[in-house]
Amino acid sequence: MAMTDLLSAEDIKKAVGAFTATDSFDHKKFFQMVGLKKKSADDVKKVFHILDKDKSGFIEEDELGFILKGFSPDARDLSAKETKTLMAAGDKDGDGKIGVDEFSTLVAES
Repeated sequence: MAMTDLLSAEDIKKAVGAFTATDSFDHKKFFQMVGLKKKSADDVKKVFHILDKDKSGFIEEDELGFILKGFSPDARDLSAKETKTLMAAGDKDGDGKIGVDEFSTLVAES
């Protein structure tokens, strides 16, 4: 399944384009702009599984740095600061990774 099966290619392009500058990424604005906030819980879980590149059931910090590429292959990587900020926002149980329920909460809080 491709990200564009779940989200509008135009919304993805606009959202990725809005955060091209280093250290400009804001996950709340991004999830709203990309249309993820309006999706069903099931669709949010499908997006999580697309972003979980190693299929471990978690998005680890190294995968999180490439989260924008999960939406658009030509997007930039997050900076170390952005990655740590996103991990802190999403990792509710402090295990150093984001599970599907934590991701769903992160999107819902956006």
